[in-house]
Amino acid sequence: MRRFADLFCGIGGFHFAAAGCGMQCVFACDSDADARRAYAANFPIQPQGDIAQVAAQDIPDHDLLCAGFPCQPFSIIGDRRGFADARGTLFFEIARVVEVKRPAALLLENVRQLATHNRGKTLARIMEILRQLGYAADNRILNAMNFGLPQKRERVLIAAMLDHSAFSRFQWPTGDAKKMRPLSEMLESEPVDSAHYASERIRRKRAAAHSAEGAPMIWHENKGGNISSHPFSCALRASASHNYLLVNGIRRLTPREMLRLQGFPDSFNIVCGTRQTRKQAGNAAPPPMLAAVLRAMTTAQSRAQMAA
Repeated sequence: MRRFADLFCGIGGFHFAAAGCGMQCVFACDSDADARRAYAANFPIQPQGDIAQVAAQDIPDHDLLCAGFPCQPFSIIGDRRGFADARGTLFFEIARVVEVKRPAALLLENVRQLATHNRGKTLARIMEILRQLGYAADNRILNAMNFGLPQKRERVLIAAMLDHSAFSRFQWPTGDAKKMRPLSEMLESEPVDSAHYASERIRRKRAAAHSAEGAPMIWHENKGGNISSHPFSCALRASASHNYLLVNGIRRLTPREMLRLQGFPDSFNIVCGTRQTRKQAGNAAPPPMLAAVLRAMTTAQSRAQMAA
């Protein structure tokens, strides 16, 4: 795999992972203008906009198709109509491109809830469609914590290959939670910008409700109002309350800290404001976890070539 296409590219989680494995990006797209601006500021390619407006035949040939596609309910999920079931969903855009371009491999990423959406029927239909398109495919729920990041971020990964013999040699990486980098390595020195600090009212309310056993800790408030603290972050979320995660119960994560928790290097050029970067980081896919899967896929291909 030498060339890849980056659909629903966001700010480039897949790009960092694939480029780190020696691949070249030949196409990228995202409907979010700010994400495209951040992507173009960090990679030598300008993403196009909405994939629905791009003809599949106009996309350059590629060996690997990557996509962190948004989870969107299937409108006809129960009718068992295969490829037709995907129409009206964002997954259909992936299937549409795959049907024309026939890349050797696919790596897709989605939220953990995809595995249970509509009692598992949505994911089952996605897998069925990929197999109808000729791919051997499998899925796993992986956690970024097992790939060096102090963030509990569980995601559904879907891997697929046209070469069924190669895919039979593919083994999902498991990672190792013991190799998680310390939270202290992710945090900046106390930021001087007062905008990063929670209000005095919020800080007092948190302190009255919870006492951490050490520091540094990320304090997490769930939807029920329960507060806990951990030496790692709970999953970054694009649409969560600004006070959903607080460092030591005092301040919010800075844009650089959020990117570090996702596995983005400090060389990543931040060109958007805090609100937009927070949204972008919350939507991003962790490059270290993706890279581990890509390495396993290329190893499987190499073994199949050697066997042949």
